[in-house]
Amino acid sequence: MKKNTLKRLLSYVKPYAPLLLLSLIFAVGTVMCTLYAPLLIGDAVDCIIGKGNVDFETVGKILIKLGAVAAAGAVLQWAMSNCSNKISYSIIKRLRNECFDKLSELPLKTIDSVPHGDMVSRIISDAEMVCDGLLLGFSQLFTGVVTILATIGFMLSISVKITLVVVLITPVSLFVARFLAKSTFRLFKEQSSVRGEMTGYVNEALGGIKVVSAFSREERSLEEFEVFNQRYQKIGVKALFFSSLVNPSTRFVNGLVYTGVGITGAISAMSAGGISIGSLSCFLSYANQYTKPFNEISGVITELQSAAASAERLFAIIDSEEQTPDAPDAVTLENANGNVEARNVSFSYTKEQRLIENFNLSVKSGQRVAIVGPTGCGKTTLINLLMRFYDCDKGEILVSGIPIKDIKRDSLRANYGMVLQETWLKTASVRENIAYGCPEATDEEIVEAAKAAHCHRIIKRLPQGYDTVLSDDGVLSQGEKQLLCIARVMLRLPPMLILDEATSSIDTRTELRIQRSFEKMMTGRTSFIVAHRLSTIRNADVILVMKDGNIIEQGTHGELLKKGGFYSELYNSQFAVV
Repeated sequence: MKKNTLKRLLSYVKPYAPLLLLSLIFAVGTVMCTLYAPLLIGDAVDCIIGKGNVDFETVGKILIKLGAVAAAGAVLQWAMSNCSNKISYSIIKRLRNECFDKLSELPLKTIDSVPHGDMVSRIISDAEMVCDGLLLGFSQLFTGVVTILATIGFMLSISVKITLVVVLITPVSLFVARFLAKSTFRLFKEQSSVRGEMTGYVNEALGGIKVVSAFSREERSLEEFEVFNQRYQKIGVKALFFSSLVNPSTRFVNGLVYTGVGITGAISAMSAGGISIGSLSCFLSYANQYTKPFNEISGVITELQSAAASAERLFAIIDSEEQTPDAPDAVTLENANGNVEARNVSFSYTKEQRLIENFNLSVKSGQRVAIVGPTGCGKTTLINLLMRFYDCDKGEILVSGIPIKDIKRDSLRANYGMVLQETWLKTASVRENIAYGCPEATDEEIVEAAKAAHCHRIIKRLPQGYDTVLSDDGVLSQGEKQLLCIARVMLRLPPMLILDEATSSIDTRTELRIQRSFEKMMTGRTSFIVAHRLSTIRNADVILVMKDGNIIEQGTHGELLKKGGFYSELYNSQFAVV
């Protein structure tokens, strides 16, 4: 176990110090009740000296005390468990919140580099593992340590000599547990990593289940999943094997302790002035109580190995490098005039492969700029740079004459409206989805936006209309979902628009209606239109033709066709007769 990880995990306990102290008090009370019971039983045994010589009155009083002690112990145990649960689940809540909050601060390149399923596994599964480890730690570790210390005290009050026999033998179990603990941490950490990979694969397979079925890849997918499953099984068996060795090893040592107490106690009872039979019975019970926590603590150590391994994965998210923060003197961009300029911009996702080199662009307010080019030429990358999802490696981009690195990200993005080819709707009502970027919008404004996006009739046909809760159950087609995304932007109507294949999933008839709505929406607004269907951008004020990260042609639709260059080839290829 890495001490730093456990130390950091325990630092989350500090805010709950009063509750922790209360839990410790309840643990002490529980242990005292548990250890007081053997004394009462020993006294009762001494009251039964022989046949016909039983002190029933005293035995009856002892039994009443024993019942009261057992009841008190149960109540204290319940109170301690409540405190432990409160602490553990509060810590996990905080950890999950920190991880989820950190996701919004991470640069897109970090999120894109980690399988989303693995990220989900960390926040859900790994957090549960940490919670289980903390619950055992607070409940069994507390009671175990208190039991050991208190039992030694009770045993010393009965017989110092027999207590020394117990104390000298039991440390052996700690050495065994420590030896095995070193192996289990590495294995549990690897197990968590494989579990994250497997979760990522399942998430990926479910997300593309239609594609998997369409290409008859079910059996191949099962084979690939089996590889993950076998790795998880192999590492899981190893981890459990080493962790399961702890309990039997400590139980073996406990057996030696019990045997030592039995032999030493029997000799002492037979000698003159030795302990009584009742005291020996009580001592044997204490010996059993004394060794039991060692078994529990060894189990706690195993769980803490798993918890520490899972906590490392959570801390890896929390410690991830955040996106470059806004400059201290960054300005808030309000009502941008729509002027956008790129000066000698260079960018690449990896150092080995250059993408955009010395890119220059000047867009005036209200212009409609279409961006076309072959796949991989940098169209979507340019959009990512405009929105500052990624920062330029060299050069700068200016909006309203201000470098975007000097503008607060939130205010920059608030001046853009974006419709992507890939639709995203949250599990919420249609009304909430349309008002996602403008939650203060009235119902009338939401309906008007839906009508402008030609999805009002579609919504009215849904079971609960605008109150219908959307999910991945096939209620809406891909094209209908895209219409809702368009309505979301039409409701907000910011000064600049980005339409990245915004009508790719819509039928031709509806697309013509949407284009008319777009014409109205884009009036007076700077618009960037990424399109593969070149027929949709004929009316653009300027068309940028990109290839290998550079603008190779620029002009209106008619001008570019007259040039007979690369754009002309692209356009004619879409209408060529085969």
